[in-house]
Amino acid sequence: MRLEFETADKLARHLAEDIDLRHAVFQGVDLTAFADRLAKADLRDAVLLGCVIPESLQGKLFDASAIIFPHIPNTPFAKYRGLLYTPEELQDAYRPGDHDSYQATLDGRIYEHFKRSGPNPDDAVEALTRRLHDMAITDAMQEFIVGKRIVAIMGGHSMRRSDPMYTQVALIGRELTQKGYLVTTGGGPGAMEAAHLGAWFATRSENDLLDAVKILTAAPLYDPIGPWLDAAFAVVEKYPVKDRDACQSLGIPTWLYGHEPPARFALTIAKYFANSVREEGLLAIATGGVIFTPGSAGTIQEVFQDACQNHYNSFGVVSPMVFMGTQYWTEEKPVYPLLKHLAADKPYGKLLEIHDHRSDVVAAIDSFDSSRGTQRI
Repeated sequence: MRLEFETADKLARHLAEDIDLRHAVFQGVDLTAFADRLAKADLRDAVLLGCVIPESLQGKLFDASAIIFPHIPNTPFAKYRGLLYTPEELQDAYRPGDHDSYQATLDGRIYEHFKRSGPNPDDAVEALTRRLHDMAITDAMQEFIVGKRIVAIMGGHSMRRSDPMYTQVALIGRELTQKGYLVTTGGGPGAMEAAHLGAWFATRSENDLLDAVKILTAAPLYDPIGPWLDAAFAVVEKYPVKDRDACQSLGIPTWLYGHEPPARFALTIAKYFANSVREEGLLAIATGGVIFTPGSAGTIQEVFQDACQNHYNSFGVVSPMVFMGTQYWTEEKPVYPLLKHLAADKPYGKLLEIHDHRSDVVAAIDSFDSSRGTQRI
């Protein structure tokens, strides 16, 4: 297995003990301060992705057959980033009340850049930089989820904050986080935001969470973005997160839907350019199960995408598909009866459940977790 260094601190800790760096990967690290130490290191077949390389090291790297991917300028995003995003980073320059300030945020600037060249850029360098970025995000996400029990919550982006279902989803997110699961969503508004809101309040009372929902209902939908964000920032100010580890959740949004800002309550964000990579990856990592709350075409697509992964056991794990809302999933959007028929002779057929109460939804996830024992990642 290759050593990977995404930060200067991580490299410094390693060099304090060892100078064997054969096949090591360096992602976006400024190597200037380490020049003397690296001059004595074994750098054969190392890979350097967008690093700052002092002139004194260049000859050594050439002799060591190192592979160097240079810095590519003129984009607002880091191509070789070693860490996932945080909401503070993506929404860094936003000032509540000044709705135009979102354009100056990192998220806003990347989205404007994305729109200029479109979802399928003709420019080969632009296409390459996006792929490099998404590769780095996937690599960082795989490191982030090691050892975590992951449950995805899917649902409509247009679910209003004033919808009773929004509150129920938030309470589910809170309880699952309290039980030690990593709640994961598509990272946008609606049901996705509700799940992250619940995780944010994992160390606070249910009454605090309900008060936060009341604050958020001042702007029930994400369009327009400004009031929607202002309400979220008001909650963050009144109820700052107490313990990032205990309140952790993962949002996985995309700039393809960049008009939907990322959920402010997701403490870690893996944002992609390629929506197809993002959707497949989101469902693939949810080995603890997927909860489907009411949603439209996008959510229904995710239902069958998850069903396909389970049907063919694509990733070596068959996990629960739990639907919330009997009337919705059997009458309004009668997906559940079809899925039961499709899965009748498959192992995942026994893992399909539908419920109306959040306690039953959580119990369905929990019972699967208990039955698997230590097999989970």
